[in-house]
Amino acid sequence: MKYEPHEYQEYAKEFVVKQNVSALFLDCGLGKTVITLTAIWELLLDYFDVRKILVIAPLRVARDTWPAELYKWEHLKGIEMSAVLGSERERVTALNRRANVYVINRENLEWLVGHCRWDFDMVVIDELSSFKSHKAKRFKALKRVRPMVRRIVGLTGTPAPNGLIDLWAEIGLLDMGQRLGRFIGGYRDRFFVPDKRSREMVFSYKPREGAEEAIYELISDICISMKATDYLEMPECIYNRVEVTMNEKERKLYQQLERDMLIPFEDGDIDAGNAAGLSNKLMQMANGAVYDENGAVKHIHDRKLEALEDLVESANGKPVLIAYWYKHDLERIKEYVGAVELDTAEDMRKWDAGEIPVAVIHPASAGHGLNLQAGGSTLIWFGLTWSLELYQQMNARLWRQGQKETVVIHHLIAKGTLDERVMEALEKKDCGQSALVDAVKARIGGVRDGCGKTV
Repeated sequence: MKYEPHEYQEYAKEFVVKQNVSALFLDCGLGKTVITLTAIWELLLDYFDVRKILVIAPLRVARDTWPAELYKWEHLKGIEMSAVLGSERERVTALNRRANVYVINRENLEWLVGHCRWDFDMVVIDELSSFKSHKAKRFKALKRVRPMVRRIVGLTGTPAPNGLIDLWAEIGLLDMGQRLGRFIGGYRDRFFVPDKRSREMVFSYKPREGAEEAIYELISDICISMKATDYLEMPECIYNRVEVTMNEKERKLYQQLERDMLIPFEDGDIDAGNAAGLSNKLMQMANGAVYDENGAVKHIHDRKLEALEDLVESANGKPVLIAYWYKHDLERIKEYVGAVELDTAEDMRKWDAGEIPVAVIHPASAGHGLNLQAGGSTLIWFGLTWSLELYQQMNARLWRQGQKETVVIHHLIAKGTLDERVMEALEKKDCGQSALVDAVKARIGGVRDGCGKTV
């Protein structure tokens, strides 16, 4: 895909290229990953300023997002990436692979620092806010090797989700204590006073008068902060695909139903009687669970739930609305991320008042006239629908007049499944019954690869 950066994206990229220490505090949807990869490409292949880069990210972001972004954009050709994930043997193999960029999940950073030769001259911390605790092992590990890193970049949408006290550890990793001090005690004494306490025990701190402005002034030379509302005309809506991948066993089950329209189980078969029924069952399986012939739920996988948890975590307290389609999805979502179902008028009032951080709703319940924009601006489609009308109505609950934030709509897409065809149909506004049938009829009897073999 051809990359045509917005002005703010070009500005942010130049900021990273020109500074050895930088932090991008960008809202979700503004393109932190592609901005950083573009800067890396220039530093590697234009300026020859770096040769080996380490990206530290949450597990599923390291596994899925960074590789997907690299291969998505044409202008990033020339960068070789290796994912340092999995078992210790797999991680060692990945480190020995010839590449420019190595991506590791934050849980394995301590292992990398303690057991491997450190020769990275640039580090990118995706979700810098996950290093807010100076007592965490990952913080201590990275701090130990920080003097050996010439360039470092921190990425996050919410640098201080629990207050300004968090900034000391995050900024300290970047600049080694130059701006906010080398010790947390000195930072607290300078900018904070005790808040909640019990005699000599202090449980929390609050900023001194003028502390916020003083802190921002100190870090302003290495940080840029951008909100979507500042750089995208309102009202605007950003559509985002979040791909998940089933493992081999899960994929074979899905392909068996595609091919045979039947998966036999001892306690109840999964059976699709016709093309419409097959579409329904395949979309359920893409979501992770499916009803059998007796109405019982068969669990297939948790790939979408894992990605959903990441999106909720990355929102860092900003309200999130989840659209579900099947009842078994509702129960799993509520259990996995603690979502509250929007069902009654009181539920809607609480959402609008900002009292519900994670909500879930069925598109058919979000009909014309229901205003939800006051409660949040992030919508996640857990499962897609062939109904263009319901799809557009659901999106319009947040993306409407009166919305003060840029709306970001995420779609969880299971790779290699009917999700991809449904998303394509929604984008082309071709969602009739004929499109549904066409999408599945070629699957019945098996899907043929480029060599004519059935897979």
